[in-house]
Amino acid sequence: MHLRWKTLAILACTQIMSWGALYYAIAILAPEIRRETGWSSASVVGAFSWSLLVSGLAAAPIGALLDRHGGRSVMGAGSVLGALGFAILSRMHSLPAYYLAWTILGLAMAMTMYEAAFAAINRQFGMDSRKAISTLTLFGGFASTVSWPLTQYLDARAGWRDTCLVYAAAQLLLSFPLHLLLPGSKHLPPHPTAAPEPAAAAAAAPPTVEATPREHTLPEAIRHPAFWKLAFAFSANSFIFSALSVHLIPLLQQYGHTAALAVWLAALVGPMQVAGRIGEMTVGRNALPRTVGKVTFGALPAALLALLLFGSHAWAAALFCMMYGMSNGILTIVRGTIPQTMFGRRHYGAISGALAGPALISRAAGPLAVAGLVHYGVPTILLLVLLAVALASLAFYLLAIRVQVSEE
Repeated sequence: MHLRWKTLAILACTQIMSWGALYYAIAILAPEIRRETGWSSASVVGAFSWSLLVSGLAAAPIGALLDRHGGRSVMGAGSVLGALGFAILSRMHSLPAYYLAWTILGLAMAMTMYEAAFAAINRQFGMDSRKAISTLTLFGGFASTVSWPLTQYLDARAGWRDTCLVYAAAQLLLSFPLHLLLPGSKHLPPHPTAAPEPAAAAAAAPPTVEATPREHTLPEAIRHPAFWKLAFAFSANSFIFSALSVHLIPLLQQYGHTAALAVWLAALVGPMQVAGRIGEMTVGRNALPRTVGKVTFGALPAALLALLLFGSHAWAAALFCMMYGMSNGILTIVRGTIPQTMFGRRHYGAISGALAGPALISRAAGPLAVAGLVHYGVPTILLLVLLAVALASLAFYLLAIRVQVSEE
């Protein structure tokens, strides 16, 4: 038990550092990079979107490596790649070198962020991993709170290039040694070789515990009727969340809210992500993961509908930001727990990576895909599009879990 919680403490620290540097820092650094290099905003931010695409494409094979070797070697290597990517970024002077740096950082994302950490937790905690995943995401929710002020401080004092060097050093001198403290593959419990028959497991399970799933290989999971429904549900949600993470403030301003109020309303999202995760750990701790998923996927279209109908009112905009934040916060936990409950834990890393791949690609595409609608200046059109995507996401999730229920 001590080894389990040591693992969780290590991952809590490295997730804050990885998300803070690899994902959130660009929001502060991008204007400075654009100002110095003279490159277009599309070129500067497009490299970050490219890194998310790389991360999505690499997710499944890296998940398979995590299944085979555990978190220590894979996540440790990811920290080294993160250091290399930031070192190149700090010294590059050409657009190809800039994209090379973000290609390396995209691989580092796939090897060090949530999907990798969830695979490491699944291997060590087994069927008890839900509480550990919920706890980890609770800490991860503070990454932006730490990263944005720190990045702004470093950039103001030393410039964006030296800020990247600081993050390179942090990856190499802090994250890498911490990842090496994770248990090696010989210290991890063996993967399950067999699972109880679904009917027997369901009969033995308490009402609030899902039946032990049959262990699926990655090819079997991909052929499973629920897999692509679930993948589309996560992908559609990621598209919405990534699009709004970039365009939420301009969208609120288009509804007539001042810039200051729009920023204040958007600032509700982060704390509500944490609040949602606390709620999942307390109020929802005895609920089935698929039931938590129903609430999570259902909250987003409800929030978008409130903004669409009453967006000019501050209370409706605040309600939207709160529901949007809570849904996003809990969705991370659902994404970490549902693959295990549906497909087993033996090949969790590869299967969850394959599920995450389309979602990461959608995350990369979201901001660029809706940019034209935002600049067009009619928020109703954008919200109708996002509402349709959210309803489709909910429908596909319900279809996926219906397949699971029919098999139990």
